[in-house]
Amino acid sequence: MAQEIPEKMKAIHFVSPGGPEVLALTEVDVPQPRAGEVLIEVAYAGVNRPDVIQRQGHYPAPPGASPLLGLEVSGKVVSIGDGVEPEWLNRIVCALTPGGGYAQYCRTPASQCLPVGDAIPLAEAAAIPETLFTVWHNVFQRGYARQGERLLVHGGTSGIGTMAIMLAKAFGLDVIVTCGSDAKCTAAKKFGADHAINYRETDFVEEIGAITDGNGVEIVLDMVSGDYVPRNLKCLAEDGRHVTIAVLGGMTAQLNMAVIMSRRLTLTGSTLRPRSDEFKAMLCAEIEANAWPLFLDGEVCPVMDRTYPLADASGAHARMEKGEHIGKIILEVGGG
Repeated sequence: MAQEIPEKMKAIHFVSPGGPEVLALTEVDVPQPRAGEVLIEVAYAGVNRPDVIQRQGHYPAPPGASPLLGLEVSGKVVSIGDGVEPEWLNRIVCALTPGGGYAQYCRTPASQCLPVGDAIPLAEAAAIPETLFTVWHNVFQRGYARQGERLLVHGGTSGIGTMAIMLAKAFGLDVIVTCGSDAKCTAAKKFGADHAINYRETDFVEEIGAITDGNGVEIVLDMVSGDYVPRNLKCLAEDGRHVTIAVLGGMTAQLNMAVIMSRRLTLTGSTLRPRSDEFKAMLCAEIEANAWPLFLDGEVCPVMDRTYPLADASGAHARMEKGEHIGKIILEVGGG
């Protein structure tokens, strides 16, 4: 039997784009699950860089998505839409959402949920979906990562970075990361990175040349773009793959196309949120079959930075913007 659901809920909202201070706790209508969707009573919600960019006014929600922030949650399914099997009711899950996670209730397609049960603490479960879906698609699907290859990850202690380290190591890759301090380099090695380069003190192109005996890496996972791209290409082995998932350092790059042709390099990239529900469902199914058992068994666990109460979402955003965090920042909504 479905539990009684209130008409109103607490949620984080902002009226106008701006700094973290524009985020405020408000009361809004509880969303109703549409066909193929479930309604989750949110225990915890993950905080991600796209949330910050949306709050700044540069990343609007796609058509039909909730205007509220929040791309991943954990919690209990309390209502289902048409076409969803009744067995979904009362399941403990984590989920990739189209938005709306910074709230007491959030709707999302059932096909974007992963089973949690009692295998993973709910705070940790909320820290997984966005980074897991992003890393799996970009490193393994678009980057064609294979056992024995080398992967370079920029931002090694970010949520994406820590997930990339642990998932790549679980599938037999060597991982090199760049970080902004010696302390973060030490942390990255603790999480499994084979090498960590302090980019503020060392030229990462030269260092990777030394680490790989001049052979380079097969894959670069890049969150910087801009003038990092030509430097990244110098780090690639022949037939290497360069995968861009963010443009924090600028949207344009000047490239020597003759070098790309002669060394048979592949440049690709993606953004996850605008992709169709059908694509995300296929991605979720592949993750559940190939990677999710690692999390259920405790072989891979998300790196947790700090948990904030929902009402202090502004504090969580401020911490992310300062770049002080190591791993994932989480909002406690209902606990559990």
